[in-house]
Amino acid sequence: MLSAMSLPLLYTFRRCPYAMRARWAIQAAGVAVAQHEVSLRAKPPAMLAASPKGTVPVLVLPGGQVVDQSLDVMLWALQQRDPERWLAPERGTLADMLALIAACESDFKPHLDRFKYPSRYAAEWASEPEAGAVAEQAFSDAHFQAAQPFLTLLADHLAAGAGAGETAYLFGPRPSLADFATVP
Repeated sequence: MLSAMSLPLLYTFRRCPYAMRARWAIQAAGVAVAQHEVSLRAKPPAMLAASPKGTVPVLVLPGGQVVDQSLDVMLWALQQRDPERWLAPERGTLADMLALIAACESDFKPHLDRFKYPSRYAAEWASEPEAGAVAEQAFSDAHFQAAQPFLTLLADHLAAGAGAGETAYLFGPRPSLADFATVP
């Protein structure tokens, strides 16, 4: 029987979508980890020592190696054990899934944030010729439009992902890494 001291330690926060996707992969893999729920207002010194960036998830392996990106935690867990074959989609490859996930994080997410929360990005639109709310709305609308190609790409993947009467997933008729990694 493994003791908690010999298990990998996952620092997590229940409402963080990136920590959620890491936990989903750990659960799907059936990998045992000790979990430490953190308060984002009072981050544990041990977590900050392991990963000074101070965001969750952070996985500390028994040998001291630190995995502090959620996608990397997912990959680590699924490389240990992948009973649901998340890393082996029925359509496409792991590289294809990783490319779609990267596009979500680098191409889509910045536009989504600017569309949903334009006031957080006032420095990017406050110098526009229009004033105040008009500039903010124009900024938000522009990012809504810029996000559309990625949503179309997802729709195309879903349309191709399932046969008649089946549930659609991004890379075939069953869930894969891409489905859970793009949820946040």
